[in-house]
Amino acid sequence: MTNRHFFDAHFHVIDHRFPLFENDGFLPEEFTVEQYRERVAALGVVGGAVVSGSFQRFDQGFLLDALSRLGPGFVGVTQIPYDLPDEAIAALAGRGVRAVRFNLRRGGSAALAHLGTLARRVHDVAGMHTELYVDSRDLPDLAGTLASLPAVSI
Repeated sequence: MTNRHFFDAHFHVIDHRFPLFENDGFLPEEFTVEQYRERVAALGVVGGAVVSGSFQRFDQGFLLDALSRLGPGFVGVTQIPYDLPDEAIAALAGRGVRAVRFNLRRGGSAALAHLGTLARRVHDVAGMHTELYVDSRDLPDLAGTLASLPAVSI
């Protein structure tokens, strides 16, 4: 057993108790909180970022369930519709969600047309940053938009 402590920067929980949606013929195998804990047990993981996948669309049930079972060292990165009310954004932040994901590569998230407005709104309402899943070849076309956003990770 290591005495180091690690933060897992990006992982998915796939729990078949919650809705899943095929994306480009892909539907992931189950990978529950319990399976995750078993997989990282010897690694010294003390926290991490549970990320919504395109196959989960706008479902928050799996994420909130996972965060409640993983504990305080874990945070959520989710996909939300562009018109989600501010109160719902604040409620997600209160439950540990720290970022909104735009999946520009595979879809399942809010569209690129809503990137600027939604990124600013989630930052203003809840201090959230925006995460992009994007093909790096598309970054030059997005550079101006990305530079104008309050907080972004790619």
